[in-house]
Amino acid sequence: MTIDLHTHSTASDGTTPPAELPRLAAEAGLTVLALTDHDTFAGLSTASAVASDVEIVPGVEISCRLDEFEVHLLGLFADPLSVPLAAELELIRTDRVRRGVRMVERCRELGAPITLAQVEAIAAGAPLGRPHIAAALAAVGITDAFTADWIADGGRADVPKHVLSTVEAIALVRAAGGVAVLAHPRSVKRRAAVTDAQLAALAAAGLAGIEVDHPEQPPEVRERLREVAADLGLLATGSSDFHGDRKPVRLGECTTSPEVFAALRESAVSVS
Repeated sequence: MTIDLHTHSTASDGTTPPAELPRLAAEAGLTVLALTDHDTFAGLSTASAVASDVEIVPGVEISCRLDEFEVHLLGLFADPLSVPLAAELELIRTDRVRRGVRMVERCRELGAPITLAQVEAIAAGAPLGRPHIAAALAAVGITDAFTADWIADGGRADVPKHVLSTVEAIALVRAAGGVAVLAHPRSVKRRAAVTDAQLAALAAAGLAGIEVDHPEQPPEVRERLREVAADLGLLATGSSDFHGDRKPVRLGECTTSPEVFAALRESAVSVS
């Protein structure tokens, strides 16, 4: 088995339609693919309906708050029809649109010649997100969008958003019959690394695993995360975080072992 547990489609901020992902996964040699769009299961039914030998795992990537920073939580095997989870995801998406509109306004106030219509065209029906605004900024020559000058966390054009605490998100995933895995906890592109103490607290709250092998985490970081996972009894996963053409990452660039995948599936069954 070759397993990639973190991918995105045009249902959020990826550039690949959900119906194309199973074919691309098969071409990449994958046998299991989790579709984990940001705060939505919208692409899942389309991807799952494609005739393919690739198993499609239901998933979602939830934006949450850990102390003063934002982190991302993967909810794998969660039931998309779970009413509490679906309601919270709807609230997050609705607020994302409000935030996106205001961020475009702030960018314009700061002199960026972009429009909401341009950003909506880039989003192509997906909930507005910062990558769509960044793409619009890049189109007018502003290539440093994710900095304090523009739309980085706390940047001049950033806007606060509705966000769950990570502990609340873990509880929602578990109540929906899923398992919670913390995505890229020490990515070199994140504003702050998740500490050992924070990981221990999340493990006590029901976290099942952490994403260890990830393109944005160098080898020495992965080695340390693997040690922490072992100490805390957490499963160590690997994933590409594929976004299509939006990131220079290929499907299956990092993968999860069959043994860890089996343990995740078993944990999901045990909490459902």
